[in-house]
Amino acid sequence: MDFIAGAIGGGLSTAVGYPLDTVKVRIQTERRYNGIWHCIQDTYRTEKVRGFYKGVSASVLTVSVISSVSFGAYKNFLCALCKLRYGAADAKPSKLDVSLAGGAAGAARVVLMTPSEVAKVRLQTQRNPHPSVTTPQPVSKPKYRGSLHCLRVIAKEEGFGGLYKGCSALLCRDCSSSAIYFLTYSALCDWFTPAGKNKPGFLVVLLSGGFAGVLAWGLATPMDVIKSRLQTEESEQPKYRGLVHCARESVRREGAQVLFKGLGLNCIRAFPVNMLVFVTYEAVLRFTDHY
Repeated sequence: MDFIAGAIGGGLSTAVGYPLDTVKVRIQTERRYNGIWHCIQDTYRTEKVRGFYKGVSASVLTVSVISSVSFGAYKNFLCALCKLRYGAADAKPSKLDVSLAGGAAGAARVVLMTPSEVAKVRLQTQRNPHPSVTTPQPVSKPKYRGSLHCLRVIAKEEGFGGLYKGCSALLCRDCSSSAIYFLTYSALCDWFTPAGKNKPGFLVVLLSGGFAGVLAWGLATPMDVIKSRLQTEESEQPKYRGLVHCARESVRREGAQVLFKGLGLNCIRAFPVNMLVFVTYEAVLRFTDHY
């Protein structure tokens, strides 16, 4: 059931947080914006509401699968660790056990996640003026017509490796942030749940999930910036030779603050999105347990 509950929570949260994710990606990859509000205004002025939802349909489906893998892998890794260390899968895990299981879950989802992340980032940074917006120059036909078309074009032009651009940055981002994510959620639930109660109340779940998301994204933002920059690159004109070169060049050109582009937006988006993830996850598990 952890796989199903994770899938439902992940899909719902993506639909809610996607517009801010588009703004975040554009701020991280383009120097033309001088802030969040400027990016929102410019996107709406040129592309209207649909500009914020580029690639959302495929993203909801893929994030559902990825979230399912993440929560399912976390639970299974945690049970395996408890069985190995304490002799019983249902033994109370330590904070180290939770962190290790969270990190392993983050690594497990990267294989599935990278191609969809590449397609999402390419679509989010692609400019398609809305028909109602007049432009002085003729509008060129968009290179990518949708998520699947984007993946096909990348595979054709850049090979299989193109689908896994930024994989190293994504692995660094997700292993560390996933460990913090599950550890924070578990610790806060334990802390706020009264003695004698087996499960946290839904208010505790909401707050713990929200704060877990904020802390995880606070840690993940530098690698998220590097990942986005690596994934927007096309094979014809690569600027970066890899993770370290991208980080070094970005800092050299724009200063150390470049690694924290989108930090505020990530944290603003993370709180409601992860509240929804965990409350949906817990609700589905409790519903199935009850019936």
